Amino acid sequence: MRKAGFALRAFNVETAKAMDAKSDPKLGLMRLLWWQEAVDKIFAKKVIEHPVAQALSSLTAELKISKTWLKRSVEARIADAKREEHDIPKAIEDLEKYAEDTASTLLYSTLEAGGIRSAAADHAASHIGKASGLLLLLRSLPHHASSGRNIPYIPIDLAAKHGLLIQEAGKLLVDVRPSRGLEEAVYEMASVASLHLNKARQLAATVPKEAIPVLLPAFPAEILMRSLHRRHFNVFDPGLSRGILGISPLWFQLKLKWYALRGQY
Repeated sequence: MRKAGFALRAFNVETAKAMDAKSDPKLGLMRLLWWQEAVDKIFAKKVIEHPVAQALSSLTAELKISKTWLKRSVEARIADAKREEHDIPKAIEDLEKYAEDTASTLLYSTLEAGGIRSAAADHAASHIGKASGLLLLLRSLPHHASSGRNIPYIPIDLAAKHGLLIQEAGKLLVDVRPSRGLEEAVYEMASVASLHLNKARQLAATVPKEAIPVLLPAFPAEILMRSLHRRHFNVFDPGLSRGILGISPLWFQLKLKWYALRGQY
């Protein structure tokens, strides 16, 4: 599954970083629309002069990979790219769906590439993707604030509860500047991610052994959770940017190896 893992993660990076084009967000949206069309061409066996697209084409020629998950991922990012600052998610369930569409789908595709057909593995992948996706959205808050594309990833109910809603030019916005209220909202969202992680691990006894490596992204999600906890859920703490998710690269690798050797995720 390693070849599939590299190709699928490269696709994820290409689409995830599309909106980082600071000069003009429309360029990022055009890039995502190009990928939406590229996925159709890949499964139609058309040649595309792009290294990641070629890797995916090679993958689909050798293995049974569903177009559904790739399309769902890029379409979720397109919908997100079209959002404005005042398009605040109504509830955390909206962000959970976005996390599943962008993170869980990557795990579903990898399981498919390995020929693993297991409801338990799919269920665990769903929870791990939701946990990872929610935590990465929280970690990205400072990045979006500094890039000028201040898209809110705090649902309106939590924002209202913790005094983060503000009015600007007649529009309701979420204040994502460092504050006690933001830390409390981040804590509540991180708690939801933690519940998903726990649910995924409760399924471990029923997950096929060959699926365990695919589910190892649960480990970095746990590391990010612990790093946020140590920093009192302050996403602007510079310590979160040190090493890998706030811990030393060596310690990260050793812990990851330990989980892998023990057949845990």
